[in-house]
Amino acid sequence: MLTDKEIKALKPMARQYKKADAQGLYLLIKPSGAKYWRFRFRFARKDKTLSIGTYPDVSLKKARLLQHEAKKQLSEGIDPTHQRKLDKLKAAQQSEESFEAIAEEWIKTKGGGWSKSHYKNITTRLTKHIYPWLGNRPIKEITPPELLAVLRRLESKGYHHTATKTKQHCGQVFRYAIASGRAERDPSRYLQGALTPATHTNFATITDPIKIGELLRAIDSYEGETKTLHALKLAPLVFVRPTELRHAEWSEIDIDNALWSIPASKMKMKEDHLVPLSIQAIEILEAIKPFTNKGRYVFPSIRTRERPMSENTVNGALRRLGYTKEEITGHGFRAMASTLLNEQGFKPDVIERQLAHGERNKVRAAYNRAEYMLERAQMMQSWANYLDSLRAGADVIPIGANQ
Repeated sequence: MLTDKEIKALKPMARQYKKADAQGLYLLIKPSGAKYWRFRFRFARKDKTLSIGTYPDVSLKKARLLQHEAKKQLSEGIDPTHQRKLDKLKAAQQSEESFEAIAEEWIKTKGGGWSKSHYKNITTRLTKHIYPWLGNRPIKEITPPELLAVLRRLESKGYHHTATKTKQHCGQVFRYAIASGRAERDPSRYLQGALTPATHTNFATITDPIKIGELLRAIDSYEGETKTLHALKLAPLVFVRPTELRHAEWSEIDIDNALWSIPASKMKMKEDHLVPLSIQAIEILEAIKPFTNKGRYVFPSIRTRERPMSENTVNGALRRLGYTKEEITGHGFRAMASTLLNEQGFKPDVIERQLAHGERNKVRAAYNRAEYMLERAQMMQSWANYLDSLRAGADVIPIGANQ
């Protein structure tokens, strides 16, 4: 019988050769130096050979255990080589019908219509939080308790929102599997009420007019990158979502008509959106134009014109100005405008349309791109004038929606 010391000492020769262990188990040493485990046996009056693996990936001890399993199959009238083929076919079938395989198929089928951020969120959540534990499981065999156990790993770390969102993504995958005939039920349906509800927190913002004036003056004093300064200045004037701001392209900006047209593909609600540009917003765009108009993006990445500004740039600049994430974020400019414009008496429908909040009426949604356009343009200019007055430290006065 072989020992590990003997196996390690075996040297390659010009031609391959065998070194026996016991009861049909042997090593095949190739001229390259590779060492292959083989088990020779007889079945149905024929000599056959079963490949067991390579040394040292399969140790001597492991090879003998695999030989023992093969001999047990022989004693039960099973051909180990035939069983190996069946096991491989079953594994391949299970792989094709595993949660991960079907989830990736679903992403490939549906992902083309998602925004980049939505695509990233879904793929990241599934890859990090589901695949390591359920990815290889046949999707039709996954039970509600199994899925709950994985989601509770997130809850135990305080990631309640992520757990809820991940459960929703899993439900979409299960329903896709049902529709394509590879599953019969959606385990996520049985988890309603089983997870701790995520506490909704609004984006931090500033609504005190005096403090808004201080913020605007702080922004004016920013000494960092020019593109970042102008993005900071434009953000409160247009109050779009941060991802929409940093993905702004010069082809979307019509300075002559004071209008920014954002395509549906960039919008959260997948609807085209128009942003009337105030005189102040136009001035900021004119100021940054010589620096970036040779490229695609209004606010390109510091490293390359081919990509937009990083998603952390505006928030990072606010931190460098001394504002914490509990005080203001890039997204907080939307809440700032919404709060004060409502307080100042502008029509809620006009404000909501400019904020591009979801329009659930599909018929109305087809026409709402330019809805309240004149009123929105007037509101945006009044808002810009109001911010100028706060920046100048003037007495706090209404912006006069009803004046």
